Amino acid sequence: MDRLDELAIFVAILEAGSLAGAAKRLRRSAPAVTRALSGLEERLGLRLIERTTRNLAPTDAGRRLAEQARRLLADYDEALAATGTDRPLRGRLRVTAPVMFGRKHVTPLVLDFMRAFPDIRVELVLSDGNLDLIEEELDVAIRIGPLPDSGLVARRVGQVVRYLVASPGYLERRGTPSMPEELAGHDIILSSARPGPPDWRFLVDGRERVVRVTPRLSVSHIEPALLAARDGHGIARSLSYQAADDVAAGTLVRLMPHTEPAPLPVHVVVPTARLMPGRVRAFLDHAVDGLSALDVLRG
Repeated sequence: MDRLDELAIFVAILEAGSLAGAAKRLRRSAPAVTRALSGLEERLGLRLIERTTRNLAPTDAGRRLAEQARRLLADYDEALAATGTDRPLRGRLRVTAPVMFGRKHVTPLVLDFMRAFPDIRVELVLSDGNLDLIEEELDVAIRIGPLPDSGLVARRVGQVVRYLVASPGYLERRGTPSMPEELAGHDIILSSARPGPPDWRFLVDGRERVVRVTPRLSVSHIEPALLAARDGHGIARSLSYQAADDVAAGTLVRLMPHTEPAPLPVHVVVPTARLMPGRVRAFLDHAVDGLSALDVLRG
């Protein structure tokens, strides 16, 4: 086995936290990954990773080697990138994004990318759940909200805020609330794909305020909630990009902006920055440039 390949497998094991996770990330068989680690340890005469039934942890020697290996692999990638600019990009690219954001903003980016790189095949997976990039064999993800502590590489492209919205007709009939506690006297449209208490969070005078709402209509996706709000059935909560067109057109009114909680970051995420295929790196740069230019991600 190529020595650089061996080091890449070793680093992938540490980042994935398991031999099986590294195998999925590298699209190799688990036995091949195990053999690579064993061969490396045998040649060095050192134990690099402590194995238990639950997890893996690097030894002191393993941590030192990983630090050196990361630098070496990064230099190797840069050398290849500098000499491979004339080669056409091809192959499969798998991208995931939230459903509505994907339809409105990621799909146009994908289509532009396909025009620029006709030899690349793209699979766009739209899901409001944060799919596991390794398990699902995804190359790039667009994530809205705080990122969990993980080995993923993220580039921030903007932020969104949480709007309360209602139609002008509804507000004319029922009045316009100015503080969260006034929502008790209004019809509420709840959009949530997760079970749990219907709580809405606000920020009032620098302190979080939680309001338990009683929805008149509950839906599992934001688009029917916005449809119901446009039709005058009550007050809905959405992310700013979801309601931006309606607010701009006047079909929905943004309520109580002074109580909106802290913005949510938006990131473009990849599993790892090392040994990144050229097509993934090209789409990452394309997506970061395109999404960073969107007005709806400026909070």
